[in-house]
Amino acid sequence: MVQDFRFGVALGAAASRASWVERCRRAEELGFDVIGVPDHLGMLAPFPAMMLAAEATERVRLNTFVLNAPFYSPALLARDAATVDLLTDGRVELGLGAGYAAAEFERAGIPFPTARERVDRLDATAAALRAAFADEKQTPRPARPGGPPLFIAGWGDRLLGVAARHADVIGLSGARTDDAGRLRLTTETEAADRIAHLNRLLGERTGTVEVNTVIQALLPTGTGRPEGLTPRVTWDEDAPADYISVLVGSPGAMADRLRELRERLGIGYVTVIDHNLEAMAPVIALLRS
Repeated sequence: MVQDFRFGVALGAAASRASWVERCRRAEELGFDVIGVPDHLGMLAPFPAMMLAAEATERVRLNTFVLNAPFYSPALLARDAATVDLLTDGRVELGLGAGYAAAEFERAGIPFPTARERVDRLDATAAALRAAFADEKQTPRPARPGGPPLFIAGWGDRLLGVAARHADVIGLSGARTDDAGRLRLTTETEAADRIAHLNRLLGERTGTVEVNTVIQALLPTGTGRPEGLTPRVTWDEDAPADYISVLVGSPGAMADRLRELRERLGIGYVTVIDHNLEAMAPVIALLRS
């Protein structure tokens, strides 16, 4: 089943209340469906930022993009997520990840678990949230039966297994962290392998779960390094069209590329980083026309 496109933008910074409100309203005005708030130290705290985003807008969904699951007690997280979902009339999309930045654990004073332990913690957190949201005796109650949709992001076999068990939306990472801490963008061939593996894990749920990816760069000329992209992100700049998270050419060409990715890989939900907010708007308009 071909699902409708959805478009998100990850907004992680604001110098004031007014600037955050303006940015959120602009995202809604440009046609975005989801405002995501990353979970990194040094950025806005996701849940308070989502509450203000909800007050400033009318229809967009609000997404934790994505919470570092080992940082949170599942019981406290269930309470906070249910509260925000209730007070936003069911606009929350709860994004979860296993966490990857050792420096953030150190800064938070939390021991950095092994990769296996982080994935296990994510699995347990997702299961606990599902149970809490289904428990009619637990308060506060989220606005929607069953609670907010769970968005689980990752790439590896075990993490995709967790996502296949628990997620309504699966975020297929458009970049992977290498041993040097850099983000290496993933090619369409690599993504196709992950999608095939994911579909095997999903079984009967194949086609009913949304697949998301992050667009890291928009390259109208097809060359160069776009302004605003962190130096940590690397790819073969001579072959930008090979990557699922790089859009190349005119807005029409970018729209065609997204149609291809939806047809070939089932990716219909795409999120851009905040510096691409304005540049993505003409592409959204074409895909909605």
